[in-house]
Amino acid sequence: MLDRITPVILTYNEEANIGRCLAALSWAREVVVVDSHSDDGTEAIVRGFANTRFIQRRFDDHPSQWRFALEETGIESDWLLRLDADYLVPAALRQELAGLAPADGVSGYRAGFDYCVHGRKLRASLYPPNMVLVRRGAVSVVQDGHTERVGINQGAAAMLKNRLRHDDRKPMARFVWSQVRYQARERDKLLQAPRGTLGPVDRLRRWIVVTPWLVLLYCLFFRGLVLDGRAGLAYSLQRMLAETILSLYLVESALQAADRPPAGRDHGENSSEGKI
Repeated sequence: MLDRITPVILTYNEEANIGRCLAALSWAREVVVVDSHSDDGTEAIVRGFANTRFIQRRFDDHPSQWRFALEETGIESDWLLRLDADYLVPAALRQELAGLAPADGVSGYRAGFDYCVHGRKLRASLYPPNMVLVRRGAVSVVQDGHTERVGINQGAAAMLKNRLRHDDRKPMARFVWSQVRYQARERDKLLQAPRGTLGPVDRLRRWIVVTPWLVLLYCLFFRGLVLDGRAGLAYSLQRMLAETILSLYLVESALQAADRPPAGRDHGENSSEGKI
């Protein structure tokens, strides 16, 4: 089965991660890396692996970038393994993929994640399972908040038994910079969703002041990350910070809405200016 799988990776300034990701993919005949014009050492690292093909495309949004990577890069294998640069394929998952015999009606496989902080695996996280192994030509990609959602156009989805590892080693400044962009998109998702269509988690995220503290307490005590020491504390604070940024965006949107005059009225309508 491994000969029928092409790993596909999106990158932008991933010199802190991409080498470890590619080192765990030595089994692949070809790895396709679609890069958003990185200006660090990402390209040099990728080109140092003999089984990689490096392609650059200017980033516009995640769905378009993934559609290009999956459909327009000349991949001929039956299956594609969708990876981020901070994902690692452990030996157990590689062995499961090697022995996989997909039924004709299965077009995709989801995988869970072991979340790591500087190589230290956490006992839990908020990172959801993701559709990572897909049959070529059988999936669709749409925007979902700050990232993309992959759906199956035909056939069914199954779950892999073994898990990927998520281990992002980029510096904290990059995390904060990313969250400022990501949470702006999450704000748009929450505010633009039709009434009644948001799930319970997204409805909770609109509570503004309460949610960041709930996330911190939930991670540390309900998920037990307080037992993971500094790594667990770092992850919990990161999730709290992300929700705090989202709350600030929601407050800003409410303030801006309050500043706008009602429809059909201008700023001078209620003033005495021009009246006799």
